[in-house]
Amino acid sequence: MVSFAPSPGPKGAWRPCLNKTGPNTLKFLSAFSTADTVTEALEDLKSQTRLTWCSKEPVDLACLFISAHHRADAHELLEGIHQMSEIGALIGCTGESIIGSNKEVEQAPAVSLWLAQMPNVNVHPFVMGMGEISLASDLNDWTTRIGALPDKAPYLIVLPEPFTSDFKNTLEGLNETYKGSAILGGVPSAGGRGENLLFFNDQIRDEGIVGIVLEGDIEIQAVVSQGCRPIGRPFVVTNARGNLIFELAGEPALKRFQEVYSGLSELDQSMVRNGLHVGRVVDEYKEDFQRGDFLIRNVLGADKESGGLAIADQVRVGQTIQFHVRDADSADEDLRELLEKDIESAEGASPAGALLFSCNGRGTRMFDRPCHDAGVFTEVMGHVPLAGFFAAGEIGPIGKENFVHGFTASLAMFRSKDRS
Repeated sequence: MVSFAPSPGPKGAWRPCLNKTGPNTLKFLSAFSTADTVTEALEDLKSQTRLTWCSKEPVDLACLFISAHHRADAHELLEGIHQMSEIGALIGCTGESIIGSNKEVEQAPAVSLWLAQMPNVNVHPFVMGMGEISLASDLNDWTTRIGALPDKAPYLIVLPEPFTSDFKNTLEGLNETYKGSAILGGVPSAGGRGENLLFFNDQIRDEGIVGIVLEGDIEIQAVVSQGCRPIGRPFVVTNARGNLIFELAGEPALKRFQEVYSGLSELDQSMVRNGLHVGRVVDEYKEDFQRGDFLIRNVLGADKESGGLAIADQVRVGQTIQFHVRDADSADEDLRELLEKDIESAEGASPAGALLFSCNGRGTRMFDRPCHDAGVFTEVMGHVPLAGFFAAGEIGPIGKENFVHGFTASLAMFRSKDRS
């Protein structure tokens, strides 16, 4: 069976997306509009979805991402989308820039709609207001409010409004409750306090968090590309307090960094001067550390008197760190390598659909060509229905724990458990 997914190739032509036959087939579609008005945007979305999605077919999950240009008419847009098909659950938000299949529209009018049929998958949307978030204090609170039991190892997609969700503490609560579960998503980025919108089914909210829980015949592979390259060698932290590293492998941290710096090429030294990062190993049981094993955080400063380094994370004695640098080439290489590793582990099977949450510091702010992250995804994975937005914080797992990242591309890639 061939179902046509509006996923434009490099030359902009619509290309077919092949799905396997059978009653348990996952079906995804992405539609995109750059129209200036909501009326025109709805017509664009309708014309694209008519090719593949009969209005009588129910949609298990819809994700909607819109630029701030359409904020004032969001109610009309949401109502029109619900009239297109019977939608079981819908989540979404506003973003400063919007992502579709093979395209990223930066700081201009855009709407990205992503539809999914997921047989044998329990799709459960949830919403929490600011007050509910502050009251959630233990496992029972979180499972009651989210509506999913931890023992089923659910996947979570979350969109937290940054000014009202206290998301650092929220993510800590979710990590503690759903240990081992992948939690992915992005922080809405359309403006300051009161300017971000969240979509929950047919509601529009401006505070709290919306999300979706998925359980059943589905796998979501996470690719979290932090865009960095390691330099030097790993060191064990031998003296630290809070976010201050005083010693690495028995020597002052600043001295260890200077040893690494002196051995770098002129190019890498210039990259260090533009910004130094530290990668903290998440799984200390590994013997060999590769891309994806480090949680990347900024180096904030150094103290010559103590020889210490301050970083944007809490550090403990016994942890392993390695210095990193970031530039466009490193970010491109990192994303490609992680995607190629994913498709290799899936024995060449592309995902059936994907969501992409890229940092608003990426795009043409980082790369010398537009549509970089969405384009690399399409180059490696093929023409897969894709949607997302540029976020003010990207959520995804490193190892078995979930974090909020910066300058990162976080991908949720959907496959059936049974791909035979």
